[in-house]
Amino acid sequence: SNIQLVISVKNVVCLYWGNKYKVEYVKILYNMVQRHLTIPHKFIIYTEHTKMQKLVKGDNVEVRKLPFHDYQGWWNKLTLFSPEANLQGDSLYFDLDVVITDNIDCFATYEPDTKFIGMNDFNKHTGLFNSSVMRFNNEVMTKNVWEPYLADKSRFMKLQGDQNVISETIKKTNLWKSFPDDWTFSAKWYDRENPRFHRSAWTFEFKPGSKVAVFHGKPDPNQLADPHPYESYNPELTKWVKNHWK
Repeated sequence: SNIQLVISVKNVVCLYWGNKYKVEYVKILYNMVQRHLTIPHKFIIYTEHTKMQKLVKGDNVEVRKLPFHDYQGWWNKLTLFSPEANLQGDSLYFDLDVVITDNIDCFATYEPDTKFIGMNDFNKHTGLFNSSVMRFNNEVMTKNVWEPYLADKSRFMKLQGDQNVISETIKKTNLWKSFPDDWTFSAKWYDRENPRFHRSAWTFEFKPGSKVAVFHGKPDPNQLADPHPYESYNPELTKWVKNHWK
């Protein structure tokens, strides 16, 4: 029974909304998770896409309708904290534009009693979470994220995005921790210590030792995985995307 105590994640969750990405992104995220997570889990896709069930196949795949219909883009992420999302136990969430490069069991087992674990933003000065990767317990977070959000929705909707709301509400509690920074890196900015804000500094090389690369803004993973180098980037340096994003 000790093993059960350590393993808390029951679900891996993603969202597919609108047409920003092709459906292959969901399929590839599923493949990457199956390769790199050895812990039994249900892979839950929230979407309005009617054919998703046919397009992403797996014994552990469950396709669910988005809990609400009146949210746009990333604001749908907040609905994962609602009772209507009906997520039991702990869930590990990934954005569709991540590239998983190594075993991610640690994201599932780290600090098993903590009710929310976020990833520190790449710009350390914001003090925010980046919501590309997060682990949370829906039942606990309904009271701590969803309800405060609904209570002050008009103000929250003026903020830049879901991660501002998640950060502000959760950081008022003592229920959170952050994943170790060296588990994740920004495909563009590379390093939290020396972020490459200017595109002239982008080289897109792999950061050794990290497990998940986060893509934010352009280029998307499919653009770097393509054998033709994106703009003028060195295809030798970006080869890791092609090797892992599949």
